[in-house]
Amino acid sequence: MLAALTGHSAQSRAQRPSLILDTETEDIIRIYASPIFKAANLKGSDVKIFIVKDNSLNAFVAGGQKLFINTGLIINSDSPGQIIGVIAHETGHIAGGHLSRIHDALSKSTGPAILGLLLGGAAAVVSGRGDVGAAIIAGGQNAALRNFLAYNRTQEASADHAAISYLEKTEQSARGLLNFMEKLGDQELLSPAQQDPYVRSHPLTRNRMATLANHIETSKFSDQPETERFTALHRRMKAKLFAFLNPYGRTIRIYKTNDPSLESRYARAIAEYRRTNLEPALKLINGLIAEHPQDPYFHELKGQMLFENGRIIESIRAYGTAAQILPDAPLIRRDLARTQIEANDPKLLNAAIANLEIALSRDRESASNWRFLAIAHGRNGDQGRSYLALGEEALLRGKPPVARFQAGRAKNLYKRGSREWLQAEDILLAADDLERTQKRRKNNR
Repeated sequence: MLAALTGHSAQSRAQRPSLILDTETEDIIRIYASPIFKAANLKGSDVKIFIVKDNSLNAFVAGGQKLFINTGLIINSDSPGQIIGVIAHETGHIAGGHLSRIHDALSKSTGPAILGLLLGGAAAVVSGRGDVGAAIIAGGQNAALRNFLAYNRTQEASADHAAISYLEKTEQSARGLLNFMEKLGDQELLSPAQQDPYVRSHPLTRNRMATLANHIETSKFSDQPETERFTALHRRMKAKLFAFLNPYGRTIRIYKTNDPSLESRYARAIAEYRRTNLEPALKLINGLIAEHPQDPYFHELKGQMLFENGRIIESIRAYGTAAQILPDAPLIRRDLARTQIEANDPKLLNAAIANLEIALSRDRESASNWRFLAIAHGRNGDQGRSYLALGEEALLRGKPPVARFQAGRAKNLYKRGSREWLQAEDILLAADDLERTQKRRKNNR
C-alpha cells in the first residue's frame, strides 16, 4: 500500500514520474469510473487503472484500455466531479478509437521517437507490455513522447461530446469537467515548459469550453449535487495521498490536530508513521478502526505500520483482517504473504503461497508477486516451482537470459508434458521473443 511512496517527499516536475500501488486509491477511482465505462459500453474489468506519482495535473490513456491519473490531479481537484469529468473525457478517447495511431507509431517509428518513449520505460506501457510496475510516461520531459499522446482539436471535441453523453446517461453534472478546464485555462498563456502536461496533450479552446458551458445551461443534471459517498471518498483519498507525498510539517499544517474529521485523523496517522512515531500513528489508526471495524484500508495501513517497525505477528493479524474484508485485493494478499514469509515460520509458508496464488490470479503481471512466490516455494522445499516463479519474474523485469536459465532448471525437474514442464516451455518461448524484441529496439536506435 503506497509502499513506493514511503519516506519520499513530494516530487518535483524535473523528476521522472513513477507508478504507485494503492488498493484504496485505485478502488475509489474505479468507483467513480465504473458508471462512465458502462455508459460508454466498455467492459469495466478490461480497463486498467494506474496512479502516477507526479504532482502535475494530468491524466491520459495509452496502450489500449489503460487509464493513468496523476496524484497531482487528485490532490489539486476540488471535488469528485472534476475527477469524474476528466475520466469521462479520457473514456471518450478510448471509445472513439483515438489511440490506434499510437500503436502504429510504435511499430513504424525508430530513433528519437522510440528513445523518447523509452524514458522511464514508457514504451513498455504504451505497447501494452505487462512490465509497467516501475516506470510510466515522463510527462513533459520529451517532445516526441508528448506528440504521441497529443490529440487534435477534432478528437478533443469528440471526446468532450462523448463525455457529456456519458455524464448525462449517468445523471451527473458536467460542471466538474468545465471547472477542471477553467483551472487549466490560464496555463495556455505560459510557455510549454511551464504548462501542465494535460494542456500540452489536450489543447484547450474557447469552443470546447463554450460547448460545455452551453450544455450546462440546458442539462437538467447540471445542478445535481455530488453524492455524499463520493464526496467522502474524495476527501479521504486526497488526505491519504497528501500525507504520503508531503513532509510531516506540511501535512500537520493542513490536517490540524484539533480537526476530528476522518480524513484529518487518517492523514495524521500516515504523517506520524512516516516520521517513525509509531505509537501516535497506531493510536490514530486504532481509533479509526474502532469506529469503522469493517474498513479494510485502515487495517491494511495498520499492517504496513507494524510490518515496517518489525512487529511481524501483529502485522499478519492486521493484514489478515484486511484480506478477510476485501478478499480479492491482490496487493493486500501480496503484503499478507510477505509478512507470513518474513515471520520465518515454516507453518505459515503454505498460507503465504495460497495468498500469492490468489494475488496472481488477479494480477499475473506483478514481478514482486512472483518473487515472493519463489521465496515461499524455495523455503518450502519446492525448488521446481521456485525456479518457475523466478523465470516469470525475470520475464516481467525484462531479463530473458535469467528467465531462460530458471526455466531450464525447472524443466529438468518435471515430467515431459506436465503442467509445470509446459509452464517452463512457455517461459523459454517468451524469453526468446522478448530477446528478439529487445534486439530490434536496440538496432533501431
